[in-house]
Amino acid sequence: MSEKILVDTLVGESIQKKIISGDKYKIIKLTGDASTRRYYRVVFEEKGYVVCLDMPRNPEDGEPDFLRIQKVLKNGDVRVPQILDYDIERGYYLEEDLGDQTFLRQLSLCKTRDEERSLYIEAVDLLISLHKTDLKKYPQEIFNKRSFDEEKLMQEIHFTFQQFVEGLMGYQRDKYNYNLMIKDFSSLAKRICRGPWVFTHRDYHSRNLMFKDNELIVIDFQDARRGLPQYDLSSLLEDCYYQITSENHDFLIERYWQNVGIEHYKTKEEFLSAYNLVAIQRIFKAIGSFAYIYRLRGDIRYLRHIGRAFERLKDIMFLSNEYPQLRQELSSLYYAY
Repeated sequence: MSEKILVDTLVGESIQKKIISGDKYKIIKLTGDASTRRYYRVVFEEKGYVVCLDMPRNPEDGEPDFLRIQKVLKNGDVRVPQILDYDIERGYYLEEDLGDQTFLRQLSLCKTRDEERSLYIEAVDLLISLHKTDLKKYPQEIFNKRSFDEEKLMQEIHFTFQQFVEGLMGYQRDKYNYNLMIKDFSSLAKRICRGPWVFTHRDYHSRNLMFKDNELIVIDFQDARRGLPQYDLSSLLEDCYYQITSENHDFLIERYWQNVGIEHYKTKEEFLSAYNLVAIQRIFKAIGSFAYIYRLRGDIRYLRHIGRAFERLKDIMFLSNEYPQLRQELSSLYYAY
């Protein structure tokens, strides 16, 4: 059975259950994300839906992470995609159609920096809602059982050395100061792991926010975990896909500080210091992801993001100035390539 026939069958069952209505519809395959999930748009005369096909699950294993987390966020009044029907045994999820307008595409329509700021205020306020999720209310949920601990952070660091430094740039491990840099990154990771913890999306950036009917909707939250509040904030404000002005950057950090940061840190200086450390790890990890996607798929579009990411990484490391030798070693490899 081809996948389109499977989608047709599953949508037909949703119609029979009167979850959706309509007779004639088209099924259009959509470009997937970095996961193994596949997506189809189901277009009726007056309305459309999206079908997600994921790995089938045994009901005894419980609901998948994204479904459980979706329910938690929805109950917390965080705008997430509506899931209208699902069958976990067949990996079928019928969702509302959010369209194709990402936050990134919406930013491209801004006529002024004030418009840009207004859009980012919406994104920061949505993030504030996410971070207000009360972890104590959900002790058994998956996002409370995993965190950005040292092992996870260093796993991402090692990944970038493998995929970017050695894989893409072609350096042999015994030909550069790998151990010195790992020692500094390990020190950085230990400091990040001290907390405080909030509900963390893990990949909160301009391509994981959708813009529909003048409303921002957060997607791709299935890997949520406990983490520093600065992790998601730096993912948004140090986004490798889009650069905002320094004025808007500082304004948005202040907005977040006043609403969330001040609840977890004694001083803003302490908050900003942790922000810089998290941003260094996050951006370095993103560079590894871009290199990996290019090497795996040959998708040249991701190479252009590495340059901006590295320049921003270098700027933040200068600003922080806590690991000058690490910055110098990384720069010597990058600019010699």
